Amino acid sequence: MEELARESISLLARSASHADPPRLGSFGAVFIMLKSALGAGLLNFPWAFQKAGGVTTAISVEMVSLVFLISGLVILGYASSVSRQNTYQDVVREVCGRAIGQLCEVCFSFNLFMISVAFLVVVQDQLEKLCISLYVTVMGSIEGEMPYHWYTDQRFALFIMCLVFILPLSIPKEIGIQKYTSVLGTLAATYLCAAVIVKYYLSEGHTVIVTPEQSQGVSSWASVFSVVPTICFGFQCHEACIAIYSSMENRKLSHWVIISVLSMFFCLLVYTLTGVYGFLTFGRAVASDILMSYPGNDVVMIIARLLFGISIITIYPIILLLGRSVIMDVMLRLRRRQQGVVTSSFETRCRAVLTVIWIGVTLLIAMFVPDMSDVISVIGGISAFFIFIFPGLCLVFTIQTESVSPRVRVMLTAWGVITIVVGAFIFGQSTTIAIMELFNKF
Repeated sequence: MEELARESISLLARSASHADPPRLGSFGAVFIMLKSALGAGLLNFPWAFQKAGGVTTAISVEMVSLVFLISGLVILGYASSVSRQNTYQDVVREVCGRAIGQLCEVCFSFNLFMISVAFLVVVQDQLEKLCISLYVTVMGSIEGEMPYHWYTDQRFALFIMCLVFILPLSIPKEIGIQKYTSVLGTLAATYLCAAVIVKYYLSEGHTVIVTPEQSQGVSSWASVFSVVPTICFGFQCHEACIAIYSSMENRKLSHWVIISVLSMFFCLLVYTLTGVYGFLTFGRAVASDILMSYPGNDVVMIIARLLFGISIITIYPIILLLGRSVIMDVMLRLRRRQQGVVTSSFETRCRAVLTVIWIGVTLLIAMFVPDMSDVISVIGGISAFFIFIFPGLCLVFTIQTESVSPRVRVMLTAWGVITIVVGAFIFGQSTTIAIMELFNKF
């Protein structure tokens, strides 16, 4: 497990530095795909099931989405083999051209930025519950009676967390601690899934909450599509899949299809079980972060909060590193054009300034837009580019130069166009809903 963790962090870090990653077997590839997908998005799934109008509708949307998710992974592996590039941005640039490649870099950085915001929102939620739990334990009062002080505010605690832990971990050029903590996200997700199921069956007089599907019409369709951003955020591992595919010993397309199907199937199992049992436990009262629905003094869920909190604190720096590397590449290219050379002191200053700005801005957004569902709506929209639009474009461009029959070319081109259109719709719908909800709150 530790060796796989080392391989996974090496893949993530080297996707930015373009170094050759180590060779991976089938088990290692599936494990790293799972580790890339399973994470904080799991917390939002029970709420997404509630928003979709029930278990049946949500699972149906999941199954339809799974076709496009697996298709995107297969297309990206195919495009990587054709273009002989090892990172998502390089594949898109090589296959689709420089302009689309630059758009990919912008989307890549913004997506990582919003994921950083989502991580801080999750940490802030858990800090709130942990602070209440600590106060109740020390003072002997009941939950909900904790008086407000500036030093007990979870936003102040989040600021201290960023200053004391996240900033020092993010400044260095290489994030060495990840070799020891990179499996925490998968562990936290698996533990939470098991805990939600066990809690449901241990609850007194547990019964299945039958929630009638919403009536057909505009509101019903809006509810159905509201689950898509959560699915995109939860299953998103497409940015890392090319680095994983390029690192495999067996890079036959048929073998990559098996890896993609197995990875998405296990993700589907974990996400669906958590979504179903979390929704059945709390019904329409479920919070956008499932952990916030449980009382602060629940020991089982305290462990889950600690696992997710520690996992995010250690994963946040590598997300920052990947986003920072894209911006740094642009800055260093401009510097070389102007000065002809880039000094190590200039690179160090840029890295430090970008790190402080990244953490500061994501912290401010997390403090003042504290609802996780709002952040995920934005991330889900941007994720549509990586799951639908860019893979569709890669398929359309790549198949035109391949030696295939005209019928196959037309079919694959049509599928690429369908994927692009679906992705554009999801992006537009998710972004519109996120903007409308933001304006409604202010």
